[in-house]
Amino acid sequence: MRYENVLTGTFIERPNRFTAYVEIGGKREKCHVKNTGRCREILVPGAETILAVSDNPERSTKYDLIGVYKGNMLLNIDSQAPNAVMRESIHSIPGFEDADEVRPEYKYGNSRIDIFAKAGDRKMLMEVKGVTLDKDGVALFPDAPTERGLKHVKELGSSVGDGYEAYIMFLIQMSGPKVFSPHYEMHESFAEEVERAQSLGVKVLAYDSLVTEDSISLGNPIEVRFRNS
Repeated sequence: MRYENVLTGTFIERPNRFTAYVEIGGKREKCHVKNTGRCREILVPGAETILAVSDNPERSTKYDLIGVYKGNMLLNIDSQAPNAVMRESIHSIPGFEDADEVRPEYKYGNSRIDIFAKAGDRKMLMEVKGVTLDKDGVALFPDAPTERGLKHVKELGSSVGDGYEAYIMFLIQMSGPKVFSPHYEMHESFAEEVERAQSLGVKVLAYDSLVTEDSISLGNPIEVRFRNS
């Protein structure tokens, strides 16, 4: 996935989930934050940020905040990017190589699962979660409680009994962490539901990403670690 017209700025503050103020060329600018998670550990005053110029001249905010440096490590924080990356790269994921039909936003149960794929008689569902939280080399999700995410994981567990191959993809929106773990301290019931889904046959995957200031693409698989493993 590639962005057009990117530039850098210095983070000032984030008064709410949707907006932030960034200094660009010595001027304070209001930006749209493309991530509704907390991001408190990375969106700190003085952090170098990456912004994309909006292609909508009618919008009140001219810039989208899409990335931030944590030290020397660049993170993509665009919450729409993981789904776009997976749609581009789905055939490189084991089990999806022969998929001859791929559709986004597939309705199953009471949820819309991010990706549906079909290969002959095989039906596959994949829920994609973007991960922006890193602590001491361990990528963690979520960074805030997620009842919607909990519902999706429960639905995936049920889908296995209905004949689907089910996957949860945790896409780490950076390159650096070598391990992924559900964030038990932040949302224990979500983490436990991921464990339960795996016991039902859902495949739990984690991949890192190759991130530049104007692009993000699929990287390599990394270890998934549960609390008692």
